[in-house]
Amino acid sequence: MSSDPWGRVDETGTVYVRTADGEQVVGSWQAGTPEEALAYFERKYEGLVVEIGLLEKRVKTTDLSAKDAHAAIDHIREQVDAHHAVGDLDALKTRLDKLVETVDKRREERKQQRAKQSDEARHAKEALVTEAEELAQSDQWRAAGERLRALVDTWKGLPRLDRKSDDELWHRFSHARSAFSKRRKAHFAQLDAQREEARKTKERLVAEAESLSGSTDWGTTAARYRDLMSEWKAAGRAQREHEDDLWNRFRGAQDVFFAARSSVFAERDAEQAENLKLKEELAEEAEKLLPIGDLKGARAAFRSINERWEAIGHVPRDARPKVEGRMHAVERALQDAEETEWRRTNPEARARAEGLTGQLQAAVDKLRGQIEQARGQGNNARADKLERELEGRQALLDQALKGLEEFGG
Repeated sequence: MSSDPWGRVDETGTVYVRTADGEQVVGSWQAGTPEEALAYFERKYEGLVVEIGLLEKRVKTTDLSAKDAHAAIDHIREQVDAHHAVGDLDALKTRLDKLVETVDKRREERKQQRAKQSDEARHAKEALVTEAEELAQSDQWRAAGERLRALVDTWKGLPRLDRKSDDELWHRFSHARSAFSKRRKAHFAQLDAQREEARKTKERLVAEAESLSGSTDWGTTAARYRDLMSEWKAAGRAQREHEDDLWNRFRGAQDVFFAARSSVFAERDAEQAENLKLKEELAEEAEKLLPIGDLKGARAAFRSINERWEAIGHVPRDARPKVEGRMHAVERALQDAEETEWRRTNPEARARAEGLTGQLQAAVDKLRGQIEQARGQGNNARADKLERELEGRQALLDQALKGLEEFGG
């Protein structure tokens, strides 16, 4: 009979293994010596040790499912329970029990992890849905559209939830995208209609602008071009492929007109500058008549100067008041001298002087009323003209009053 710490072979060739529950029959060995029998069944035991070791490693280092792990454990346990090996079978059972605990623990951890991932996925998808529903109301068509496309990619990367929850969230998400697309489509359809209307309006404006480009009615045409520009701005933008071409034609027509007007105005400005020079020379000639000594000679000389003055054309608008004022000053001086002479040679004309004074006073009062009215209406050009006339009438009135005083003396 042969034996070792974990097993023995009796005289009949029966092999036993020692366990905590006592000896268990392993099998019968008739092919050789007892030592060979124990060695054979010890190798069986080593095979189980290796198999358990490999399974432990798989459980720890791979994603082996709990179901497959339990099936493998059960398969090894059946072999251990069958006692077809010689060795510490109780130790193998203990290792298998610990392996079961490990598998169950990992299964629970995975279950909790899946629950956590599912909860995170739910919150993530709910956040995507909320953002999509907010974007559905946006008018930032480009940015919102790009963001919605990015949300779809994010959605695809998230785990699926339970079917009911996932379908409900996807329905809301898809509805938000559809609502945005519908609003965007309606917006651009309306925009296309507006741009087509703008194109038609601008075609009409271009046609009129081109028809006016050859006009020489400078003031009226320039005013009409200003109106056309206001209408152009109010029309909005046409389609991109038409807008630039229409604008180039519209602007080109204006350029033709204003270039021609500028050329004419440049010639006119040069002519008016020359006229101003001539009138300044005449004003200087008239001022040399002052102070008036020979009234008759001065009157004749001023008449000659005034005739030449009238023959000269317009001067620049901003220079007109000053040069005309110089001539008016000489004219008033002549009128004053004539009044003096008249009173000196007509001492009996008191009554007529009084009548003239009354008329002049009435004329002055009337002019002042007209000036005030013109200012109130914003017609400053007429007011300025009336004020120059008022200055002459006031001077006559002052002279007439002075004559009355002389009559009174």
